[in-house]
Amino acid sequence: MSWDEWEQIKADVAARESTGMRLNQHPAGQDGSGSSLTDGLRSSKKAWLKAGEGVGSLRKGVSTALTQLEEGQSGLGAPSGCLSAEAQRSVFSSWKRYTRAVSGRCGSLQEVLEKVGHEQLKTDESVRAEVESLKLAYQDTEAVGGSGAGKGR
Repeated sequence: MSWDEWEQIKADVAARESTGMRLNQHPAGQDGSGSSLTDGLRSSKKAWLKAGEGVGSLRKGVSTALTQLEEGQSGLGAPSGCLSAEAQRSVFSSWKRYTRAVSGRCGSLQEVLEKVGHEQLKTDESVRAEVESLKLAYQDTEAVGGSGAGKGR
């Protein structure tokens, strides 16, 4: 895969992200109704389902990018002593693992959002528990180079 192809893939993904996703929420009623999880806001089933759909589209985009990345690697062959080929294979392997993890995370979050939309998770506590389990299952690692604390910015 040439550098220009990689830049084009990144530009395509960035263009898709620019459309964004909106959740249509309404303020809590005068009677104090509304969810403590949403800080006093009420939302519709449609909003939760739309959020799940949006996360699902992110998953599809990640899968498409991974497919394109794999296709670009197909002619590389065995590195056999070529340092740049070995480095490229290592980077590809790392990104393949990463994109699969992102896809899995999107799928899990999509499932939770859709359960809320279909009222299978009816209480704030059940929603909070599902989100916490996702946080534990997909806990991020520290950024390379540390947290950046103490650097002059």
